[in-house]
Amino acid sequence: MKINVLVIGDIVGKPGRTILKNKLKAFNAKEGIHFCIANGENAAGGAGITSEIAKELFSCGVDVITTGDHVWDKKDIVHFLETNRNILRPANYSPLAVGKGYVVKDSHLGIRIGVINLLGRVFMKPVDCPFRAVDDILKTLPAEIKIIFVDMHAEATSEKIAMGWYLDGRVSAVFGTHTHVPTADEKILPKGTAFISDLGMTGPHESVLGRKIECVLRAIVTQMPTRFEVAEGDVRISGAKIVVDSQTGKAESIRRIEVKENE
Repeated sequence: MKINVLVIGDIVGKPGRTILKNKLKAFNAKEGIHFCIANGENAAGGAGITSEIAKELFSCGVDVITTGDHVWDKKDIVHFLETNRNILRPANYSPLAVGKGYVVKDSHLGIRIGVINLLGRVFMKPVDCPFRAVDDILKTLPAEIKIIFVDMHAEATSEKIAMGWYLDGRVSAVFGTHTHVPTADEKILPKGTAFISDLGMTGPHESVLGRKIECVLRAIVTQMPTRFEVAEGDVRISGAKIVVDSQTGKAESIRRIEVKENE
């Protein structure tokens, strides 16, 4: 049996949430999507996520929400991370941090899928080793879980690519998030793992990484503190559709997707 999984790049602010509300369920139906993973760490005003926004994303058709270095920006999310199993924080934060870094959840076909959330270390704040963290999780997951997806939320392309090769043949897919710019390197690695360095951004593309162009230019040109407001124009969903063999857990195809608000 083939499982169709949609992975969605960083949701930025209200524009990103609105296009998911308006477009995601119809897209999932059209493409026969059985499971949807979305990175939501920028969903609240461009930085962080709240419990109400997480519930909103689940109602739009997202099955699991991953996050990253902005996971703690909204204090309201802490309790939700403790009580809701379908929103993750990076697994390589301190073991004393609230929440958890992986989950196993049934797809819409009843086949169980593992999702792991990792955070890179290059050009990022100090965290534990993501490579050791994912090794520990893979030892913990039951052997019958064949389909495993990994969100590698990282700044450096090299670190994301390294994780892809490190996990080739051990997970179904490794997809990168965080940089908000989609990469054109989607591929199936030799041992059957789908990989892409970055899914891009679900939000306003007439912007600088989702923020108003004039705000970012003002900060760059004047070198003075500037509030980066979320932009509004040219909103798109960015991500990838990955088809996986449910018996082997190996990926059969990966295709970048883009859905525009006026389509």
